[in-house]
Amino acid sequence: MKSISNIKRAITGLLLAGATVAMAAAAQAQDFPKRAVTIVVPFAAGGSGDILARMAIQKLEPKWGVPVIVDNKPGAGGNIGAAAVARATPDGYTLLLGSSAQFAVNVSLFKSLPYDPVKDFVPLALAAATPFVLVTNNDVPAKNLTEFIAYAKAQEKPLSYATAGFGVPHHLYMEMLKSMTGINLTPVPYRGSAPALTDVVAGHVPVMFVDLGPGLGQIQAGAVRTLGLSLAQKSDILPDVPFIKDTLPGFNVASWQMYAAPAGTPKEIIAKLNSDLRSVIEDPQLKQQVSKAGMLPMEAGSVEQLQTFMKSEITRWSDVVRKAGIEGSQ
Repeated sequence: MKSISNIKRAITGLLLAGATVAMAAAAQAQDFPKRAVTIVVPFAAGGSGDILARMAIQKLEPKWGVPVIVDNKPGAGGNIGAAAVARATPDGYTLLLGSSAQFAVNVSLFKSLPYDPVKDFVPLALAAATPFVLVTNNDVPAKNLTEFIAYAKAQEKPLSYATAGFGVPHHLYMEMLKSMTGINLTPVPYRGSAPALTDVVAGHVPVMFVDLGPGLGQIQAGAVRTLGLSLAQKSDILPDVPFIKDTLPGFNVASWQMYAAPAGTPKEIIAKLNSDLRSVIEDPQLKQQVSKAGMLPMEAGSVEQLQTFMKSEITRWSDVVRKAGIEGSQ
């Protein structure tokens, strides 16, 4: 009987200890954050992720009452920034706002990654989708996609194209275009969309796929010529730009941006981050800003939904990369 009584006391003690830990964790999440939060954007300033992050901090700072810092860490197709967050202390104070490249495409495009998108991250919220536009320097004689394909094929040497790095949509979409048309183009990598587009406008590189966020101003100013939208969904901002799929059936792609925390971040803090980011992303005023910047607002989603989504996107893009003939090319 005495041993049974001891066992009961031990079990009660464990239950009480567990309850105390749970209450402490809940209190910690309730108080979160107590200091500045850093959002790492794995590309240079001026790109879609950078624009989205800076829009979000206008809502997050008054909600949290602490500074929110955007830290641009470009390089290696976004892998440098993503790896930095994967290695960060899992306490909720360092987050990643990455794209479909870091979370889905790079798994099959790169021979090896310094992180595992499924194992090393907990997805928090989808921020937006980003359609891309195929643009050329105004000195390129082609007025539409069909003419550009013919122009590229007629060159003795391959035309160069600007990209915000290897493995990002600017690169991957052009490789898809190459595989679907048989044209030969050579990539010239930059550290972001903005510097890449600057060189297209200047005529140093003739063509690129640019995300609407950083590209909209130059497009609307007529500094480049638009040949087609990557996504088969009309843009209210660019209603007259045709779909690439109208010339190349099956070409219908867009990038997406997602917040994530390092794996191992306490569940209670993950729940709070998911809740807070969802309320910001789904704010009508922010949605309007996102649309005006040339991006498409998305449903932020639950952590569980996003985990399923990310796995499905890895499968989808591995098939795209394989068909484009660039699997393990980086």
